[in-house]
Amino acid sequence: MRLTGKVAIVTGGGSGFGEGISKRFAQEGAKVVVNDINVAGGERVAKEIAAGGGQATFVKADVAKDADWAALVRATLDAYGELNIVINNAGTTHRNQPMLNVTEEQFDRVYAVNVKSLYWSAKNCVPVFRKQGKGGVFVTVASTAGVRPRPGLVWYNGSKGAAIMCSRTMAVELAPDKIRVCIVNPVIGETGLLTEFMGVPDTPENRAKFIATIPLGRMSRPLDVANACLYFASDDAEFITGTCIEVDGGRCV
Repeated sequence: MRLTGKVAIVTGGGSGFGEGISKRFAQEGAKVVVNDINVAGGERVAKEIAAGGGQATFVKADVAKDADWAALVRATLDAYGELNIVINNAGTTHRNQPMLNVTEEQFDRVYAVNVKSLYWSAKNCVPVFRKQGKGGVFVTVASTAGVRPRPGLVWYNGSKGAAIMCSRTMAVELAPDKIRVCIVNPVIGETGLLTEFMGVPDTPENRAKFIATIPLGRMSRPLDVANACLYFASDDAEFITGTCIEVDGGRCV
């Protein structure tokens, strides 16, 4: 198992990509801290991991808040004694719509969750990695929206572009500490935000319009994203940092 003995925080772990990542990491031997603002979802995922023989605990925290990140890291250290991997997966979006229709409140929340959370994550986790003296790994789950954007998601696209660039720059600055930072860019997927991304009801006909832009002919799935994160988080990728993987079925080609 590729993550035996590792402790991983997975933000947004209570559903969608985060649930897939949490469960895949547990299968590979990681002790997983499932983080979410949705208590029911996060607790369910942690319980399902434990029922399957894995190790997991749930910690509620809003990744857009410094104090919540501090509490999340403390809870992780209290539970497992160390921290090795941070998967910055939690994200949000505004509905697919003309850019001037997005309110300031919606704009601010998108950037707080998708971008500022990386700042709080680094502020609270980098000192732990440095103190442990064994390096560490951050994986940012960004989006193909930051590489090949779709219309109607202007401000979301921008937030993911910022997340990608911040993460790549972090990789360079943190390399002397043996802290790696990598990025996974999923194409539109079967998650709770699907209707918001499409901007129309989730019907087979509407899905087909989006799938038509993906050469491999389907949307991304949680396991697709989880496997990419697993590679980056494992020692198989020990010489890889600042790298993006598009999990997109060829969308960005």
